[in-house]
Amino acid sequence: MKKPPRDEPRDDLSVTPPKTWAAGVPAVVHALEYSLEQTAPKETAVDLLTMNQVDGIDCPGCAWADPAPGHRHRNEYCENGAKHINDEATTRRITADFFRAHPVSDLAGRSDLWLNQQGRLTEPMVKRPGSDHYEPVSWREALDLLAGELRALDSPDEAVFYTSGRVSNEAAFVLQLFARAFGTNNLPDCSNMCHESSGFALHETLGTGKGTVGLQDLHHADLIFLVGQNPGTNHPRQLSAIEQAKLNGARVVAVNPLPEAGLLRFKNPQKVRGVIGQGVRIADRFLHIRPGGDLALFQALNRLLLEAEDARPGHVLDHAFIRDSTSGFEEFAAHVRQTSWDDVLEATGLTREEIEQVRDEVLNSSRVVVCWAMGITQHKHGVPTIREIVNFLLLRGNLGRAGTGACPVRGHSNVQGDRTMGIWEQMPDSFLDALREEFGFDPPRAHGLDSVDSIRAMRQGRIKVFLGVAGNFVRAAPDSAVTEEAMRGCRLTAHVSTKLNRSHTVCGRTALILPTLGRTERDHQTGGEQFVTVENSMSEVHTSRGRLKPASSLLLSEVAILCRLARRTLGQGPGNIHWDEFEADYHTIRDRISRIVPGLHDFNRRVARPGGIRLPNPVNEGVYRTATGKAVFSSNTWQAPDVPEGHLLLQTLRSHDQWNTVPYTLNDRYRGIHGSRRVVLVNPADLSTLALSRGDRVDLVGIWHDDTERRAEGFEVVPYPTALGSAAAYYPETQVLVPLDSVADISNQPTSKGIVVRLERATT
Repeated sequence: MKKPPRDEPRDDLSVTPPKTWAAGVPAVVHALEYSLEQTAPKETAVDLLTMNQVDGIDCPGCAWADPAPGHRHRNEYCENGAKHINDEATTRRITADFFRAHPVSDLAGRSDLWLNQQGRLTEPMVKRPGSDHYEPVSWREALDLLAGELRALDSPDEAVFYTSGRVSNEAAFVLQLFARAFGTNNLPDCSNMCHESSGFALHETLGTGKGTVGLQDLHHADLIFLVGQNPGTNHPRQLSAIEQAKLNGARVVAVNPLPEAGLLRFKNPQKVRGVIGQGVRIADRFLHIRPGGDLALFQALNRLLLEAEDARPGHVLDHAFIRDSTSGFEEFAAHVRQTSWDDVLEATGLTREEIEQVRDEVLNSSRVVVCWAMGITQHKHGVPTIREIVNFLLLRGNLGRAGTGACPVRGHSNVQGDRTMGIWEQMPDSFLDALREEFGFDPPRAHGLDSVDSIRAMRQGRIKVFLGVAGNFVRAAPDSAVTEEAMRGCRLTAHVSTKLNRSHTVCGRTALILPTLGRTERDHQTGGEQFVTVENSMSEVHTSRGRLKPASSLLLSEVAILCRLARRTLGQGPGNIHWDEFEADYHTIRDRISRIVPGLHDFNRRVARPGGIRLPNPVNEGVYRTATGKAVFSSNTWQAPDVPEGHLLLQTLRSHDQWNTVPYTLNDRYRGIHGSRRVVLVNPADLSTLALSRGDRVDLVGIWHDDTERRAEGFEVVPYPTALGSAAAYYPETQVLVPLDSVADISNQPTSKGIVVRLERATT
């Protein structure tokens, strides 16, 4: 164990060649090194040996599914999951002495890494109006203060209740119930900024916002597309599933602006071939696509499939599936046949031969899965791109059959479960009607605010109270300067958190830090020891039970904090909601959920079984809850971003030593970056055109059609095989460049993968 750092880490960049494979023995070494820096060997062992096991701790690191019980490794986790869970289980503690020594103005100038490394929050804190310090406050006073501000609002819609995907199903359900009983649907969440485009596109075309595949589908697919994602860093356990698929004979097409290590080769550290052998090749074909060119790619593939059907009628398309289970085919086909090859090649940066080779892969495969992540969703045309992917799957009947389907790969471990529990500003009337029948009050029906609209409303002075449950809203949100100014305009900001982050330093007139239990910790209530549940990317709901002693005797669970706040805010009304019972025994929450959420009947009994509950997916039962009652073909258009000469299209990304907004170190070893995060990766040919060289210091200046200059200062240039015309830099440092109003059509999701920038030589 190491003590928390007193000083900021020294920024000292060194660059080595990018790795051409992911994981292997170095992943084990790095995971253990970081874990043992944070906590004792005993706690490290308890966390790792129970993580992702039956009746163990669900890893908060990502939402990838676990193998079935009986098929899990003893060490069923990845490097980044191990680092993340022991980062939470750290023995470092933040006490009142820390806040006495560090005014908010000092903390606001600290890095994300330094703030996180200080350790666990241990008691409630308040920053009072006019003060520059947080000070201790009792739970009673803290919750009374927050409840008083909520009751004093002129309208419930002057409050926002933000949620991160780290929150359990039980806490998410209680939060949305409290917000709606209070009278608002202002329930933004992290999904608004990561996979909102997936939800809108899949709802429109398939009638469900969730993916349609399970692990067995990946294992038995003939062809898997990995599009706009970096599994080696963001979803490392996905590589184990891809490895199994490859051993079963699958081929893989990877589509990405960067040739990431995890897309090239995987050395499974739990198998001999991954320790002393060459591992498994992942991508059989790698398409080095320009950012945002994926819609053009899939439109070209769809045109090629139609032309292949013309050449061999009855042998390419699944006509029976198209006839019986889809609508809109004729309009789609007429539209996609007009696709211009010149436009496709310009948008993608690929050759026609490369695209035709992928077409041949498709024609040789009877079972196809397409996986995607934020490299697809965080573009202006994210929704049309996913609709075009659905078109691609529909043409050959690659939905609802074993080994086929759509697979949006989500990041937070329960972001999908939060939505199932009602965390959405636009929940359908069927859910709200079920709440009314169960609890005896009529929830508000007007749609609430998502994340971007919440910032707009705060900026306009229409939001007075912000409550964030988990997460780091200020750093996850776009347009950092605008977001921070908006937050500071609130009367009160409150955050339910385990560790210190930047959001705690961007305060309303009054600010609260409400420290909570981590997922690794035992949760004792008056009804006994509790467990919580989560839902992964493949609609599997299962338990998570902490094993460690809480970091402080003053910590409350998220459920307890929300129930106590609800009692203070709402008193005895409205409806028949028994907050005391919910806090005492989470079984009572799940009983109520079981009568509201389809597929979770008999919730308590069924979720206690090994493996938990697989929620039904109507698509896999041949049911499409769309406007036509069938899967919908769509006609999609795109407009390439206007990138003036001398400019680049920037995408934000995570480093390998990072979880969400929190970096663990200054390293990104798969990309060969060590000792600094203020780097910009640029193709050598573009550097030559821009007259820049390795090591030059530049400012990244965003270009947008307003008069605001958005500038990220002091980045070092690193030559890197990015797609021509593009660049890449780390999130959240570059969120300052993402305009608040630069959002995806339809979904209102920030476009963090398509920012037009120029590189100016730094003056200092």
